[in-house]
Amino acid sequence: MATVTVWILGDQLLEEHPALVRAEQVAGRDHVRVLLIRSQERIGQQPYHRRKLVLLLSAMRHYAERLRAEGWSVDELDAEDFPSGVARHAVDRETTRIICMAAAEDATRRLQEGLSKRAGVPVDILPNTQFLIGRFDPYAGESPKRTVMETFYRRMRQHFDLLLDPDGQPSGGRWNFDEENRKPLPAGLRAPAPICFAPDAITRAIIAEVAAIPGAVGPAEGFDLPVTRKDALAALDGFIDHRLPGFGPYEDAMRSGDGVLYHSRLSAALNIGLLEPLEVARAAEVAWREGRAPIASVEGFIRQIIGWREYIAWQYWQQMPDLWAANSWDHHAPLPAWFWSGETDMACLRDVLTRVLDTGYSHHIERLMIICNFAMLAGIDPAEVARWFLAAYEDAYEWVVLPNVIGMGLNADGGRTATKPYVASAAYIHRMSDFCRGCAYDRRARLGDNACPFNALYWDFMIRNEARLKANPRTGPAVLGVNRIDTEERAAIRERADAIRAAIPSYQHQEAAP
Repeated sequence: MATVTVWILGDQLLEEHPALVRAEQVAGRDHVRVLLIRSQERIGQQPYHRRKLVLLLSAMRHYAERLRAEGWSVDELDAEDFPSGVARHAVDRETTRIICMAAAEDATRRLQEGLSKRAGVPVDILPNTQFLIGRFDPYAGESPKRTVMETFYRRMRQHFDLLLDPDGQPSGGRWNFDEENRKPLPAGLRAPAPICFAPDAITRAIIAEVAAIPGAVGPAEGFDLPVTRKDALAALDGFIDHRLPGFGPYEDAMRSGDGVLYHSRLSAALNIGLLEPLEVARAAEVAWREGRAPIASVEGFIRQIIGWREYIAWQYWQQMPDLWAANSWDHHAPLPAWFWSGETDMACLRDVLTRVLDTGYSHHIERLMIICNFAMLAGIDPAEVARWFLAAYEDAYEWVVLPNVIGMGLNADGGRTATKPYVASAAYIHRMSDFCRGCAYDRRARLGDNACPFNALYWDFMIRNEARLKANPRTGPAVLGVNRIDTEERAAIRERADAIRAAIPSYQHQEAAP
């Protein structure tokens, strides 16, 4: 009987993979071969963080072992790239049909669409089930000129019956508890640490292999992420039990030396399919209904999962392939060299960048209000910032990075993802963190060599873009402070901001990649 190949990508490690279900229906398990490819081209596409590579390669190996234990025939193949690997496998296994699930990223999906010609056999591409937008499009049948995440989020809640009372109204009487979730972390308060997972023999072998990859970011040693569904579920339970109650009030808080705080750190597992978004959201809802977490924390977390995460994926497919070229603020400065080293006198950037380079992680406010905030104010090229995020973060994939970084963080897509630029001076950073304590710069000063660079860059941005910002109802009030700055001080701010930008060492001037 003919052999059917099921090709599964490394970020599609689902408990119930639709391609496996279809193949078993079509041919029976005994006539199906599962294919997992380690593509050297994909591994070398960016100088990825070594911990991300360990996560993907170890999780793929564990997934293959699990499928074998369930009676599937599995081939793990090293190949130069995906098309050549699939084509070689089709010949070697005399494959008559390939079944796969649509990729989460545009280039790989286009590759799948052209695969039949390369492999010489029919290819069935099934809808992607990793995202809820694959089951429900909140804007189906509509052509809105501008979408707002809050509307998207409410429609998702209603469709999937999350945090709703029997009459369909939002539980707790409100759709959004965001105003209660903006508290700085009290001094002395320590969040419970996430569960750490000791590497087993498979992961230890992968760590040794990845440690030797030249040009990658960060260390492979110290890897402690879940690489199986069992461990990912344990990580979810640990978050729900120990950190979800504090997530709401402190989700915007930052603290030096701690990039997790009350955040879940589940995104890496979610983004490769070890967890699924609806089960994560429902676990949080159950915690509230059982009295184990307050409504503000649970609503805030569910908003992150079925609101922002799904909205970002939706925006990705609405805007591709144009997102890579989006640059509505006309920013072209090169990436600072210290994005790859963390070696800057600004304490907030030094702390966050160093942790990202060491661990592959920081939580979303540090990504938005420290890294993207600086890149926006300094006028860094959006595509360069996006490439850095893709390389440096353990949970980074094109579908999440481009709309989050280029769209939201840098507002470079003309406001399609977010309705305002997220920029702030040192006052915000001081209010929400302890980074300013002991910093070499004065957080209160706008001018002078000792003044925090965020201040001059922020006010320079507001002055240069005063008319544009006033026209936006969400940023208009923030521009009022510009009216109190006289002509002389405006010129001094511009001079100081220009000097700051001119003094930033460019990564492009480095002789080699990190």
